[in-house]
Amino acid sequence: VECLDWSPNGAEVAGGSEHGTIRRWNTTTGRQITPLIKGSDDWIWTIKYSPQGDKFAAGGSDDIIRVWSKDGELLIEIKGHDSGIVTSLCWSKDGKYIFSASLDYTIRKWQSIDGKEPVIIRGHTNSVISLCLSPDGSHLISASNDCSVRIWDLETNQEIGDPLWHDDRVDVVAMSSDGQYFASAISGPDAKIYVWSLEAALKRPSDDHVSVFVHCQCLF
Repeated sequence: VECLDWSPNGAEVAGGSEHGTIRRWNTTTGRQITPLIKGSDDWIWTIKYSPQGDKFAAGGSDDIIRVWSKDGELLIEIKGHDSGIVTSLCWSKDGKYIFSASLDYTIRKWQSIDGKEPVIIRGHTNSVISLCLSPDGSHLISASNDCSVRIWDLETNQEIGDPLWHDDRVDVVAMSSDGQYFASAISGPDAKIYVWSLEAALKRPSDDHVSVFVHCQCLF
C-alpha cells in the first residue's frame, strides 16, 4: 500500500498500491467495501476523497489522474502533466477543482467535472512532492525537491512572498485542522519536522523567515 486517505465522514478509508489497484474499507468492520478497482497498470502514489465525500481521485506513475464516484464508477481520466509521476492531489473546498503535483515541476488546477485545465502553477525548480490546502480554501501550500515550501494565493494563482527554504528536499507538507499552522518535513540522516505559522507567513516581508518559523523537531 503506497497511499491512504480517509473519507470526510470517517466511515471508510481508501488505499492505492504499487500494483495499480485501489481498495476501500469500512473503518468500523474492517471489511472491504465495493469490488477492487484496477486504477492503473502502474503504481498509485496518491489518493484523495473530495470534501463532499461523493468522489475520490488517484494519481501515480502513468501521469493520469482518475476520478471515481463513491460507487466505484470511473467518471473521468485527466491527462496533461508533461512527464513524471503524479505525486500529490488535493481538492478545492467546493469540490469543483483538483490540484495535482508532479515530477514535471508544476502544480496544475483541473476542473473536476470535465478535466479541463484552467491553470498551470509554476515556480518550483524541481519535482513537487506534496500539496495541502488551507481550511478556508484560499491558499495552497507545496513542498518540493528544490528544498522549498511555497504558498500560493488561489485567487491570483501567484506565489506569496519568497520560498521557505529547508536544509534538504522537502518530502511532505500538512496543514493543521484550524488553519493556523502547517508542518513540513525532510528525511535522511538529519530528518526534521518544521512547524510554521500560516498567518505570519502571509504577512511577512519577503526576506523574513524567522517570524514564520515556530518549531523544529529532530527525528531519530
